[in-house]
Amino acid sequence: MKLTQLTAQLTAVVAALTLLSGGALAAEKWDMPTPYPDATFHTVNIHQFAKDVKEATGGALEINVHSAGSLFKHKEIKNAVRGGQAPIGEFFLGLLANENPIFGIDSLPFLATDYAAAEKLWKVTKPKVSDLLDKQGLQVLFAVPWPPQGLYAKKEISSISDMKGLKFRAYNANTTQLAELAGAVPTQIEVADLPQAFATGRVEAMITSPSTGVSSKAWDFLSYFHHTQAWIPKNIVVVNKAAFGKLDAKTRDAVLAAAAKAEKRGWKMSKAETDEKIAILKKNGISVVTPSSALMSDLRKIGATMSDEWIKKAGAEGQAVLKAYNN
Repeated sequence: MKLTQLTAQLTAVVAALTLLSGGALAAEKWDMPTPYPDATFHTVNIHQFAKDVKEATGGALEINVHSAGSLFKHKEIKNAVRGGQAPIGEFFLGLLANENPIFGIDSLPFLATDYAAAEKLWKVTKPKVSDLLDKQGLQVLFAVPWPPQGLYAKKEISSISDMKGLKFRAYNANTTQLAELAGAVPTQIEVADLPQAFATGRVEAMITSPSTGVSSKAWDFLSYFHHTQAWIPKNIVVVNKAAFGKLDAKTRDAVLAAAAKAEKRGWKMSKAETDEKIAILKKNGISVVTPSSALMSDLRKIGATMSDEWIKKAGAEGQAVLKAYNN
């Protein structure tokens, strides 16, 4: 009798362990590399996205966010997701401009300089962006814009001639071209390396958002922010199609719903960022400058040149996107 009871107890324990093991195996855990620090609103939004996914799936899918390039460097994230080293990731869309000009359209100076225009531009470019990434085994989940881009420098810039010879931080093909057309020297620097790069003289100026200026504590290494509102670029979140396809339909639907919420929330967060972050820049000693008419005229001429050259590179597909946007 005792042996029978012991056997029954052992059977129950084994069954319980089997159930626990099955539950553990059923829970999918995804690592998600992102390029920006936790305080950046993009990363805040992504943490909320991960939380939404976990809650919506009852813990069946957990996304572990690795911020500030801690898992993969920024320029490595897209290929890491494409190669299956990470199932999901975020990166700056303009980084892919060398692959196809369509990826860099939202970084063309003075093409879309307010949120209504930026939303329209994303609406007409998203199908083509999605198609291009689909061919690489990637699926677009959502995209969120940065605030309008401004010119940071150690000195006040009154005209393009003041930029001649300056070491200028570039992060994609468009910012590299802008620097060259302005007579500056483009230098590839990641956000996490900005303080050291400015401190050591590797760069002396950059165009980026008020958000990045605050998160990198720009007041520690430069003095001026020129509110040029040059363009409104985006970060994009993509998922490896094979990894996504392994999820059950209910979990996939939950991810897509959370992604839609994240995109809507992210655009609202971006809109709230500009005034808030510019106020922080001022509070910490940055001189916020309304650009001179001469500087803006020079920059717009550069923007027109870049748009003309972009159309030549983008061909019929690019022309079709611009036509849809302008209409």
